[in-house]
Amino acid sequence: MIFTDGKLLPDPERRAVLDGLGPRLDAIRTAPPLRAETVIGAVDALGKRLEAEGPGSLLSRALPAGMMLGELLPLLRREALEAKLSTELGPDPFAPRSFSQTTAHVLPLGVLFHIAPGNMPGLPVYTVLEGLLTGNINLLKLPHGDKGLSLMAFKLLVEQEPLLAPYIHAFDLPSGQTGDMKILADLADGLVTWGGDGAIQAARTLAGPGCKLVEWGHRLSFAYISGYEDEPAELSALAAHIAATGQRLCSSCQTIFLDTEDREVGTAFCRKFLPYLEAAAAGSPGPGAGAMASLSGHTALLERIVDGRAQGEALFRGKGCGLILRPDHELELSPMERNVLVKLLPKKDLLPTLRRQKGRLQTAGLLCTPEKRDELTGLLARAGLTRITRAGTMSAAFPGEAHDGEYPLRRYLRIVDVERA
Repeated sequence: MIFTDGKLLPDPERRAVLDGLGPRLDAIRTAPPLRAETVIGAVDALGKRLEAEGPGSLLSRALPAGMMLGELLPLLRREALEAKLSTELGPDPFAPRSFSQTTAHVLPLGVLFHIAPGNMPGLPVYTVLEGLLTGNINLLKLPHGDKGLSLMAFKLLVEQEPLLAPYIHAFDLPSGQTGDMKILADLADGLVTWGGDGAIQAARTLAGPGCKLVEWGHRLSFAYISGYEDEPAELSALAAHIAATGQRLCSSCQTIFLDTEDREVGTAFCRKFLPYLEAAAAGSPGPGAGAMASLSGHTALLERIVDGRAQGEALFRGKGCGLILRPDHELELSPMERNVLVKLLPKKDLLPTLRRQKGRLQTAGLLCTPEKRDELTGLLARAGLTRITRAGTMSAAFPGEAHDGEYPLRRYLRIVDVERA
């Protein structure tokens, strides 16, 4: 399906839409930019409508299994959007600023082409919302498996505020449609891409010299344990996080690092933590999650045995989950699906080890005694982490937080300096 100018169209009309899109976008850009207040008012009104309609709303029916409307509603509040604007851009961000000879005007970049990932439901809508808040026209390539959530959200938003219709154009394009992807990229002033190394490289190929590339690549996150404030509660929270995310998010725990060099401590931890992980996996199973976890864990181990890389590893298999104790110190992607890597990483080796993944680091879930927290937080920040949380909130959204160490809205604007007569 296609969403353009407020209408849902069947995919066979894509060619006609793309052929006429360039002149349409030029016509929109000749008008004054979209006001942030228009966007905020529409989103806030839609959020209140969805809250009133509850589970029976059209958007609720489009949500994937296990996701509740209540998880999205806090992001649709006027207060949240106004705080985001103020935090990222400062007070009165679009007001002209006068200097001795010039006036600086803040304007949208123009047209943003978003290539959204499929690992986090709702993210395609959120990236377009960031584009709208900064007054940009938004072209979106929907991720595989979106299942209509984004299209339904855009339809409801435009019904709430018809002025937004010209600023949202979404296409359910297979990645292999390179010709159509290139058409959209050539129309854009900025290409916003989310994904791994392959997706980033493909986006660099698509974006021409005159198109700004905004990369939100895949990141690696981990838990670091150096003692506990409340061991049972913290281990339960870490296990719940791993089970709930399936380790599919950039903020998901891939590796658990222990502040020790003693292999026996690592073995004892795996035996202690496995029941927590089993309980969490049993409490939030997706369809076939247990079988998928077993398959992922065994496949990963077999691949390493074949490659000769499994020497010194120990597998702790639980029902619907597993722990893999490895002898090296490196941060890496886990087999996922509730199969977690456990490694020894004493504090003295933490910074040089993590620096080998510079540019890929995101969240550290820190478990430690109170007297160590400030020191370890500082060390993790200097190593390159952009989020440091407690174990159970590694994937939580916090008001005012940056994204991968940057404020996104700043990247979607430009400054025009005008000399005064």
